[in-house]
Amino acid sequence: MLLQAHDLGFAHPGHTLFAGLSFAIGPGLTLLRGGDGRGKTTLLRLIAREIAPSAGRIECDAAPVFFETPADPAHDDVLVRDWLAARQQRFGGWRADLAAGLIEDFGLAEHLAKPMYMLSTGSRRKAGLVAAAASCAPLTLVDMPYAALDAPSSRRVTRLLADASAHATRAWVIADHERPAALVGLRLAVVDLGD
Repeated sequence: MLLQAHDLGFAHPGHTLFAGLSFAIGPGLTLLRGGDGRGKTTLLRLIAREIAPSAGRIECDAAPVFFETPADPAHDDVLVRDWLAARQQRFGGWRADLAAGLIEDFGLAEHLAKPMYMLSTGSRRKAGLVAAAASCAPLTLVDMPYAALDAPSSRRVTRLLADASAHATRAWVIADHERPAALVGLRLAVVDLGD
């Protein structure tokens, strides 16, 4: 197992998102499933150690962990190519060939010289997916991988996730409201946060 969570709890003032949550993440694909406000993004942030749990603990043998939010306004003035280059420097196993192929597949080449604020939500998500795949991080976390994507890009993401589901050493964790229809029939683990 790359990660084990033991009796995790997280609460905002007056609202408990989850309590006593335990799960393990191994190589392959894992879905964090839950309705609106159930804590999917919070759980990704906990796994990435951006925030600390209110209770319990996480044991993680995977480093580095990939969790990037290209839609963050902090990135607005950064050129797309510079944003990707910064991730390439951060992740030593970066696969430039895979990044180049995904940039082509996602139609991002024409946007590389633009600042992030000029990109649509879907194009920013595509930049994040390029970095997620090319990082080759042992543990890759992606929030809502299909949101705001066009049909060809969605099909390419499905191929990426199908490859991830069969990986022997690398884990991808995606968060979504339900199992995406494109992933029906694909082998994946599920952490269910409820509706």
